[in-house]
Amino acid sequence: MGFAEDHLIPLVDEGLGNSAYLVDLGEGRALAVDACRDLRSLHAAAERRGLTVAYAADTHLHADFLSGAVQLAHDAGATVLASAAGRRAFAHQGLADGDEVDLGGLTLRALATPGHTDEHLSFLLLDGARRLGVFTGGSLIVSSAARTDLLGADRAEELARAQYRSLRRLTRLPDETAVWPTHGAGSFCSAPSGGGRTTTIGAEKRANPLLAAPDEDAFVRRLITGLGSYPAYFRRLAEANRRGPAVLAAPPALPALDAARVRALLTGGGNVVDVRPAAAYAAGHIPGSVSIPLRGQFATWLGWLLPDETPLAVVADEGQDLAEVVWQAYKIGYERLAGRLAGGVTAWREAGLPLSSTSFVTADRAPEAPYLDVRQEAEYTAGHVPGALHVELGDLAAHTADAPAGAVVACGHGERAMTAASLLERAGHTGLTVLRGSPGEYAAAHGTRLTVGATG
Repeated sequence: MGFAEDHLIPLVDEGLGNSAYLVDLGEGRALAVDACRDLRSLHAAAERRGLTVAYAADTHLHADFLSGAVQLAHDAGATVLASAAGRRAFAHQGLADGDEVDLGGLTLRALATPGHTDEHLSFLLLDGARRLGVFTGGSLIVSSAARTDLLGADRAEELARAQYRSLRRLTRLPDETAVWPTHGAGSFCSAPSGGGRTTTIGAEKRANPLLAAPDEDAFVRRLITGLGSYPAYFRRLAEANRRGPAVLAAPPALPALDAARVRALLTGGGNVVDVRPAAAYAAGHIPGSVSIPLRGQFATWLGWLLPDETPLAVVADEGQDLAEVVWQAYKIGYERLAGRLAGGVTAWREAGLPLSSTSFVTADRAPEAPYLDVRQEAEYTAGHVPGALHVELGDLAAHTADAPAGAVVACGHGERAMTAASLLERAGHTGLTVLRGSPGEYAAAHGTRLTVGATG
C-alpha cells in the first residue's frame, strides 16, 4: 500500500465541501490539517488507530468554518502550526516560506502560496527527500483554484494574480506528487467547485482548465469569471480564527424550552429555526419561524440567512440528531443557542398557540402563477423556467418586497424553496406555493422547456 492509503485519513465535510486530514505519524502520534471545530469525526478516526494529535496545522485563516486547532492544543497538547503572517492571537509555531518542522521521522515544509488569502501556506510532506504529497488548502484544488474575493471584491484581481503565481509554483513539483486540498466539491470557497477531493500535480497539469490558461491575464479572467456569491458569515470568520475560537469545556447542548419561552424569545427579537424536513414544516409550523432542514448544508444556510448575535431556538422532530444541529451551528460560530422546543410543534399546539401551513406540491399540482427561482446563479443559467424571477436565496431577505404575490417558490428539490417561503411569510407574504421538485419537472408539467442563459 502507498503512503496515502496506509497513513492518510481524509475527513470529508460534505455539507461545507471541505476535507480535513489526519496523518498517522507512527508511535501513536498524528498530524491534523485544517481540522474544523467539530472534531467528532477526527476524534473517532484517531481513536480507531490509537492516535493522539501532536500537531495541528492550518493552511490559512479559514472563512467558512472555525478551526479546531485551538481545541486540539487544549485537549491533546498539540502544537499549532500556521503562517506567521497570519498574526494569530494564540500560542502557535509561526511558519514562513521554506520553514520545516520535524514531525518525528517525516518533515513538513511550508510553501508560501498566497491568493485565496494573503497568508496562505501549503504544506509539503516529506519522507527524507521523497515528496509524499502537498496539503494545498485553498490554493490548487481539483480542476480549479479557490476563490480570491473573500478579502473584498476590490482585491480579487490582485489576489488572483498571486494565485496564478502560487499555482505555477506548485506545478513545479514532480507530477506524481499527491495533492490534498481542503476545499472541494460543494465548497463556496471553490471557484467554481470541482468534482473530486484529491488529485496529483500531473493530473492537474493535464486537466485543470485554469492551468491551461495561456497567460496570467487569461488565468485571472477565468478565475474571476467563475466567482459566484458566498455566505454572509464568511466575512467574519477569518478574524474569529485569527483571534482563536473559544475552547469548549464540554460538548454544547440544547436545553429544553417550553412553548411560552420559545414564544417570548420570538416576540423579543430572537429567531426560531425549524430543522424538520420541508414537508413537516409545510404541514404546520410556528408563525415567523425559519425553515432550514437539517442536512449537510444546514450550517451554510444558517450562517447565510440569520445573524449570529441573535438568540436561536430550535424546533425539531423527535429522533432528529440534536447534536448535529449544535455542532453545525458551533462550527460557524453560532453559539447563542437558547434551546429546543420540548415536545415540538405538538407542544406548541397543546399550549393553545397558532400554527401556520404552506402549500408544498409536486409540479403537476403547481398553479399557473409567477415563478420565483431561488437557486444559485450558475444553477439558474444552466436551465430555468421561462419568465422566472430569479433571486438567490442568500439575497432574498433583502428583496422580500420584490417577490410577486402568490408565487410558486422553487429551487432544485424543495428544501431551499421552503426556506425562501418561510422568509417571505415572515415578511408578510401569503398564498405562496412551494414546488416539491425541479424546474425541469415543472416545465414538463406545464408544457414548456427550460431556458438556458442569464435571462429568459
